[in-house]
Amino acid sequence: MTTVNAGTPLVIEANVPHGRALVPVLVFVGVLVAVVSSLGAPLIPTIGTDYGVSFGTAQWSLTITVLVGAVISPVVGRFGDGPHRKRMLLVGLGVVVVGSALAALPTTIFTLLLIGRGLQGVGLALMPLAMGVARDHLPVERSRSALATLSVTTVVGVGLGYPITGVIAEYLSFRVGFWMAAGLGALAMVAVALVVPKSTHRLSQRFDLAGAALLAPALTGVLLVISEGETWGWGSWPLWTVLAVSLVIFAIWIWHELRTSAPLVNLRLLRDRIVLTTNATGMVAGIGMYIQTSLIVRYIQTPTSISYGLGATVIVSGLALVPMSALSFFSSRLTTRLGQRINPGRLLPFGVLALAASLVMTAFARGSLWEIFVIMGISGIGTGCAFAVMPRMIVGAVPADETSSALATNQVLRTIGYSIGSALAAAILTAHTAAGATFPADDGYTVGSLVGVVLCVVAALLSWLLPTRRSQPLVLSADQQLEVEEDVDAAISGTIALDEGLENADTHERDIR
Repeated sequence: MTTVNAGTPLVIEANVPHGRALVPVLVFVGVLVAVVSSLGAPLIPTIGTDYGVSFGTAQWSLTITVLVGAVISPVVGRFGDGPHRKRMLLVGLGVVVVGSALAALPTTIFTLLLIGRGLQGVGLALMPLAMGVARDHLPVERSRSALATLSVTTVVGVGLGYPITGVIAEYLSFRVGFWMAAGLGALAMVAVALVVPKSTHRLSQRFDLAGAALLAPALTGVLLVISEGETWGWGSWPLWTVLAVSLVIFAIWIWHELRTSAPLVNLRLLRDRIVLTTNATGMVAGIGMYIQTSLIVRYIQTPTSISYGLGATVIVSGLALVPMSALSFFSSRLTTRLGQRINPGRLLPFGVLALAASLVMTAFARGSLWEIFVIMGISGIGTGCAFAVMPRMIVGAVPADETSSALATNQVLRTIGYSIGSALAAAILTAHTAAGATFPADDGYTVGSLVGVVLCVVAALLSWLLPTRRSQPLVLSADQQLEVEEDVDAAISGTIALDEGLENADTHERDIR
């Protein structure tokens, strides 16, 4: 039986075919997100070899996906929060299918791969939309159960996706992995079209087109300068011209976002010192995390004949990322429980310092595979803790009607940090690669890791010096706790979105009852 009232969502019960199929379909979308998220880092050395490009250039196959995710997710989230959520799911899946097919084409044209990987970045915005469907269109208890299932699916799926991607790339071709993503995307489109209900109960949201149009070129320009500085020459006029233009566009974007009534990213909330420091910590920690991931994957696959590296396969490099994925999930759940007893402001420095400790080990203790697994496990503990603490602090610092916007801002800035970290890792290794050499010097990995350590220590100091408004643990309502958990799950699965409708979850629950 389905129930609906005027102005309230269509709630689908389990005793109808659509009701039984809705959760499996949403889980399937979660699997797709996990697959797309796991098609990046382990394949960078393979892509560099197959396409005949430098490893620094090959790093863009990861950077561009995260970059597009950072820019497009607020766009998808804004449209998907209105009455067009189902349509946005279908459009997003369609873009992922096209992007996966382009990336899978048997060609050595690197530009086509980049376009395909960029289009795949749209997939990073789909998981929050799927969570929104579960929240709105299932009865309360089924909704909470479905959200818990989705969180496990995405996080575990990412962890399993890394080695599966490695197996495909090792014994078949990495392009088979992209074809697999295209096939899963096509199946997901059919399933969503048949099962997911329309969200006609939601009002249309204004979209900040100017904000999106300004953010994309500004961020792309900065990433180009970071990643291509060594190739262009740090003193060359094209580099400084691109940097100057990008900074001017960034300044215009900030001016616009502070003045528009419906901003893409609500920068006004950064006036709160807790929100500002939490966002700065998240962005800097995101840079450090992606520096480490990029360095580790490339180091593992470097041949031992170079005098360093482990000479392992892409399968092994994928397996090395599993501890980070698994322990980030368990750490986030433990931290959430601790946050009910301890002031979350005291837990955030611990998470960032754990990430810093793993980067110290990356710098000085990376000589064997078991050390790499330990490093990534400690990294997972740190990132999971930080991801769990930040949204809790933000929820406690802003008014209830600004909670969703504040969380979305944190998600966007954190993902921008990911893209900067990916580009910065490539720039550091490129700077330590001798002319005509294929592989960088071993010192490049040490320098890159130490840069990450410095960034994390700065982030830890910021979070520790943060002026707290309370010495007691922050007690959240059931709806606030659900909102925080959804934000954490989206962060760990590598997804971001701008969902302004989360604050209406309590209204949805009351209407159903």
